[in-house]
Amino acid sequence: MANEEIIAMIKIILTTMLFSIAIMPLMKRVAAHIGAIDIPREDEGNRHIHHHPIPKLGGVGIFLGFLFGYMLFGIHSIQMNAILIGSFIIVLTGIIDDIKPLRALHKLIGQIAAGCIIAFYGKILLNDITAFGFALDFGIMAYPLTVLFVVACVNIINLIDGLDGLSGGIASIFYLTISIICYFQGRYGSLELTLALIMLGSTLGFLVHNFYPASIFAGDCTMFMGYIIAVISLLGFKGTALTSFFVPLLILAIPILDTLFAIIRRILKRKPIFSADKEHLHHQLLGMKFSHRNTVLIIYAINILFALASIFYILKDPVLGKIIYIILFVIVVWFVFFTSVISDKNPKKIKKLEKIVKDRFKNKKK
Repeated sequence: MANEEIIAMIKIILTTMLFSIAIMPLMKRVAAHIGAIDIPREDEGNRHIHHHPIPKLGGVGIFLGFLFGYMLFGIHSIQMNAILIGSFIIVLTGIIDDIKPLRALHKLIGQIAAGCIIAFYGKILLNDITAFGFALDFGIMAYPLTVLFVVACVNIINLIDGLDGLSGGIASIFYLTISIICYFQGRYGSLELTLALIMLGSTLGFLVHNFYPASIFAGDCTMFMGYIIAVISLLGFKGTALTSFFVPLLILAIPILDTLFAIIRRILKRKPIFSADKEHLHHQLLGMKFSHRNTVLIIYAINILFALASIFYILKDPVLGKIIYIILFVIVVWFVFFTSVISDKNPKKIKKLEKIVKDRFKNKKK
């Protein structure tokens, strides 16, 4: 029985992946036809690092792969209706923005509308959590909290989309991790597992065209990946335990931390929160002379470690999971102190401190 389930899961992944691979060339042509092209700019605010125009409708290709997978493997329900309606709103907002950039407020309205469909029509809600012996029922506040969670996930993935293959790879790691956890918890056939498998295949197919050097970008339709991440999290991990709800957040530790650092950085610099800059985690790694490809692979590796910690924590050894979390936390703290991910560093002061440390080390040797 277990082998049959694994074969069925692989079938979903491969089917949607092959469809996604095949549909991307068409998306490139459509993007060129309607003018959804990312033209490189030299201004500091431009987050994309490329030197020639790239079509931007890769996110639409992922969405079409998702629809194809749902038609073959999905089950009709009110919840699925809500997910589909919200998806259309998110993707439509992204397409419009890819053709002619929207103001941040207008994009936010589309994201809130999609979140409201999930909360009020689909009743996919963050109702309550239990932690440290205390139960907290959100009551009527479950609705705005759910909408806020959806909007946050949408923007977290959208903001990390700064290098070829970065957002798609991080999203794929999330979908794969959730699939593994769901399978070993015996949740085969659940909506959250089906969604994770369909999205894993669709996103992997996109990565074939998007990994460095990319021939297509997700564009602002990358919001769709974050939207489904929010839905899967609410469906499968809202549970009664605080730790179970935070599992998806820990899997997404890198994009969440990057977003948090960006907000703090822009507040300290007195810049608008939604303004673009070149101080994200991936820009810091590029500044350390890592290549484009290696920068993405390093972020993948750190994200995979967070995913493995989550898998160990839930399925096997909570202690080992906590140890990995602590190690990763130390790495993050080091990164914050020795880069300008939050605030600008003064090169003269850093060199002076390095000289002091070296001199002390030499004196100890003597």
